[in-house]
Amino acid sequence: MRLRALLLKLTKGDWFTPALLLMILLGWLIPGPGIKSGLFSLKQLAEFGISVIFFLYGLRLSVKQLIHCVTQWRLHLVIQSVTFIIFPVIILLLRPLFAYGPFSDLWLGVFFLAALPSTVSSAVVMVSLAGGNIPGAVFNATVSSIAGILITPLWMGFFIQGSEGGADILPVFIKLTYQILVPMVLGILLHPRFGELAIRKKDFTRYFDQSVVLAIVYTSFSSSFSSGIFKGYGMVVILLLILFLILFFLAIIFIIRYLTRLAGLGREDMITTMFCGSTKSLMHGTVMAKVLLNNAATVGLLLLPILIYHALQLVFTGFMSQRFARKIW
Repeated sequence: MRLRALLLKLTKGDWFTPALLLMILLGWLIPGPGIKSGLFSLKQLAEFGISVIFFLYGLRLSVKQLIHCVTQWRLHLVIQSVTFIIFPVIILLLRPLFAYGPFSDLWLGVFFLAALPSTVSSAVVMVSLAGGNIPGAVFNATVSSIAGILITPLWMGFFIQGSEGGADILPVFIKLTYQILVPMVLGILLHPRFGELAIRKKDFTRYFDQSVVLAIVYTSFSSSFSSGIFKGYGMVVILLLILFLILFFLAIIFIIRYLTRLAGLGREDMITTMFCGSTKSLMHGTVMAKVLLNNAATVGLLLLPILIYHALQLVFTGFMSQRFARKIW
């Protein structure tokens, strides 16, 4: 009873944050279910869950809301500037920190992370859980994903030579279309008929959203641990890289908070900027890494920082979403 009371006090009744930590532990101890492929695998169910989430978002969105979102230029300017300018510029300025030892090989991977677009699915899910501006999140996450297909290779072109044959961006577009855009558009079209019901039941669907996030965290960590991404580097190097990425994430959050105040954005827009501006897309990273580099070993090295950052952002944004939802922050 004392342990339970202590946990409730530490989490303030929030079950989601300790559940996120539990998924990480399970990904380390029991990765099997998380890496299994197939129609009814947990990984496939999580992918399907993302489509359902965006269908439900569409149900709660009206065309009028989306039109209003287009006019929110200050919100879009802050998010896209952080994603494609502030992120890479900071890593460029910090390049001397990676000049020695094994860290010199990791700098390119960290810069690649900084040049990537923001996530679509997890950013919008977290904005919804936190009570932010969902239409603004959908708009900016989609714009970021499309713009990143051009901007990320441009940034990376300063430091690496592109692979022969050019960039195959078709897989990214296909996945964005069938997993996110089609379900969301279908939901928007059905909004006049079922929108009011979806809005009334949003507290119930919140638990579904959280369950999908937990499944994503578990499958992501299961893949990371089972693939041995930490092998080849000493534990000290990995821990220092994790520490750096944590501090980097917190610095970005601080910068975003300052920019939102400077731009005069309200609470809902501030929440949206926090989650859309601080996250990076693992999906884009895995596709672009294979396109930009031919050497498989180098691709693995390029992906190491984004794999770690992806895991960290899921945990931190999950924790933040609960605090915003409970109006603790």
